[in-house]
Amino acid sequence: QVQLVESGGGLVQPGGSLRLSCAASRSIFSIYRMGWYRQAPGKQRELVATITTVGSTNYADSVKDRFTISRDNAKNTVYLQMNSLKPEDTAVYYCNALLRGVNYWGQGTQVTVSS
Repeated sequence: QVQLVESGGGLVQPGGSLRLSCAASRSIFSIYRMGWYRQAPGKQRELVATITTVGSTNYADSVKDRFTISRDNAKNTVYLQMNSLKPEDTAVYYCNALLRGVNYWGQGTQVTVSS
């Protein structure tokens, strides 16, 4: 099992930046895939970005060239650097870990992009 705790959300103006962090309760070295998903009001949860143990990344088309996912195995933490934020990026962002075929989720952190 693994517990995930997100942080770093908040209110930011359009064009601004935020960095989200996801701290895991155990070593993430062997967790095959970790990622970020988001859910806006009235919408389904959607993939934002994922990263595997070997560093392979995958991004939603809507965030490519603006968001960057990374992992620090020594700190058991995954990050999501978000630049050039848009109002449509407003959502609750959830951290995800795929461990031995089971998906684990954090409690989410709110990101609001508004002037």
